Amino acid sequence: MIEGDPGVTVSSFGKIEDAKEGQLSFLANPKYEEYLYSTRASIVIINSSLDLARKVDATIIRVADAYSAFAAILSTYEKMATGSLAGIQQPASIAESATLGKNVFVGAFTYIGENVRIGDNVKLFPQVYIGDNVEVRDDTVLYPGVKIYHNCIVGSRVTIHAGTVIGSDGFGFAPLTDGSFKKVPQIGNVIIEDEVEIGANATIDRATIGSTLIRSGAKLDNLIQIAHNVEVGNNTVIAAQAGISGSTKVGSNVMIGGQAGIVGHLQIADGSKINAQSGVTKSIKAPNTAVTGTPAFDYSLALRSQALNRNLPELEKRIKELEQLVERLMNEKVNEKVPE
Repeated sequence: MIEGDPGVTVSSFGKIEDAKEGQLSFLANPKYEEYLYSTRASIVIINSSLDLARKVDATIIRVADAYSAFAAILSTYEKMATGSLAGIQQPASIAESATLGKNVFVGAFTYIGENVRIGDNVKLFPQVYIGDNVEVRDDTVLYPGVKIYHNCIVGSRVTIHAGTVIGSDGFGFAPLTDGSFKKVPQIGNVIIEDEVEIGANATIDRATIGSTLIRSGAKLDNLIQIAHNVEVGNNTVIAAQAGISGSTKVGSNVMIGGQAGIVGHLQIADGSKINAQSGVTKSIKAPNTAVTGTPAFDYSLALRSQALNRNLPELEKRIKELEQLVERLMNEKVNEKVPE
């Protein structure tokens, strides 16, 4: 529903607190409502449930979910900006055995190895490396400097940001009797399914045997380490600087906070929530469990523990007072028994 001038036009985007005339903005967080009444944005998208406290100068568009609607608009805008990219810039190295689909863009200094298959509408920005026998499916975007090692598979509508490495060797070394370590060859691959987004400078190691799997819809932030043979479930989100050790299986719709660490060979149940900087050392078997701390344990119990820790000084004071009271009562009792 539109409130205000339906003929107004915009040409760019702006944050509601500092948007200018001719810009489109949105309001989803109630904390920013005060800016709605002073913003200079020409159009603001808001939730249909929001009751206005006073008149708004901007044209208002009411939708069920302002955040999702604005995200959809930005996505369309981004596709318009990159959709026109096509052709092969020079210099680029493309093996004769490689096959490229329709409307593909290959940026300068990109390398495409033997038997690579590139789908339709794929965008490879400058300095991307695609190793032998890799498959990159339709509508995927690899930003500058992404490296995809041999035999890996990247699904459709995947976005991988600059500097990320897919398929580097897993950290596998066998200890020998003389105290040294022998490298275990990592002969598996990485499979990234559809609709996945991976941030900048993340690393996803290839499996020792089999595949490291990133399931459809997963979203990984910048600077994340995924070790060999890990499985990340559908629609799981992982914030920056988190790390998952080898062979751990993370379920679907899991939320992992920044700088969290998960040790190897664990099972993380669907819907689990792992708080930032938590250290998970045991499997989470019950779905929709929230944990925090190191070692991580139940979130609600952790909050109670934190509350108790804050009260320790007062508890110490009360214990000392009780000890003094007990000592005084004991002395009085002793004095009562002393004969005159």
